[in-house]
Amino acid sequence: MATPDFIRTIRASAGHQLLWLPGVTAIVFDDEGRVLLGRRTDTGKWSVIGGIPDPGEQPAACAVREVFEETAVHCVVERVVLVQAMEPVTYENDDTCQFMDVTFRCRAVGGEARVNDDESLEVDWFSVDALPELNEFAMFRIKQALSPAPAWFDTTT
Repeated sequence: MATPDFIRTIRASAGHQLLWLPGVTAIVFDDEGRVLLGRRTDTGKWSVIGGIPDPGEQPAACAVREVFEETAVHCVVERVVLVQAMEPVTYENDDTCQFMDVTFRCRAVGGEARVNDDESLEVDWFSVDALPELNEFAMFRIKQALSPAPAWFDTTT
């Protein structure tokens, strides 16, 4: 994930201390029920699409923007899938962040899936019964996006 300029500015004075940041994840389905994934340049692994909203940007608008920027697919947001505070993560440069993730179920409405920026090595559609290896974060979000249940919230403290 590329670091947004506004975070670089904050880091210039905050150093490596923990930053509490918003994040969005988009679980995008096409008309065949396949899910859109990207293979990340930073890890080499397949993942769902996501990013950090710009200051003042609405989370759903960010999801739509991130999907297009990373995959060239146009989508619309259908509903909130889950809201979850993630565990803190420390990056190789010692920067520490903790994200409040809002995950959206989205529907593709145009474009052709392809690598559209420098964050992905590959982009493709996958049948939900033939997914590549994914981490628990991605699998849980796909499962929740497929569920007709209301949005999931972690109520533990």
